[in-house]
Amino acid sequence: MVSVPKRMSPAEYIEWESQQQIRHEYTNGEIFAMTGGSIAHNAVAGNVYRAIGNHLEALESPCRVFVSDVKAQMTEDGPFYYPDVMVTCDERDRNVVYTLRHPGLIIEVLSPCTEAFDRGSKFADYRRIDALQEYVLFDSRKIAVEHYRRESERTWKLVLYTAEDTMRLESVGCELAIARCYRGVIFEDAPSEQR
Repeated sequence: MVSVPKRMSPAEYIEWESQQQIRHEYTNGEIFAMTGGSIAHNAVAGNVYRAIGNHLEALESPCRVFVSDVKAQMTEDGPFYYPDVMVTCDERDRNVVYTLRHPGLIIEVLSPCTEAFDRGSKFADYRRIDALQEYVLFDSRKIAVEHYRRESERTWKLVLYTAEDTMRLESVGCELAIARCYRGVIFEDAPSEQR
């Protein structure tokens, strides 16, 4: 992320950002331009989005899944982030235009430059969303998944997954085979004949 030198109020940010050609996240009055991700990052996010979307469609669920271009808003004052994949089943998010306030599931795909932020400050901000039940981190450099599930207001349970595992997303009643989430992904350190 690259910081934009101007500070704005949340209302100014929403107005300004709706007129920009690239995405920007907002926290504590600061604006950060979102840079592009790797092909592996995009492929993992796309695979996960598709699997969850297909599951919700098969169930004829009222839940909706979004990929990377919809903001999550923690409070009236922000912060505002663009998760890689987000699901809301909350009626209060039904008629919003730009931001979701009540997602039950947020998924981020880790990149080398955002990994510490996604695990640290961003997760701390996401935990402020009362409706959030699950937070999942997919590594974009190897097959590794961290699944955080809310057990109480202050307790989150962590489960780690590898290629052989299947992860159950309780918030949407969906099972994801980890290997399928990484289908077609070629990692940066793969031998050149696989690239």
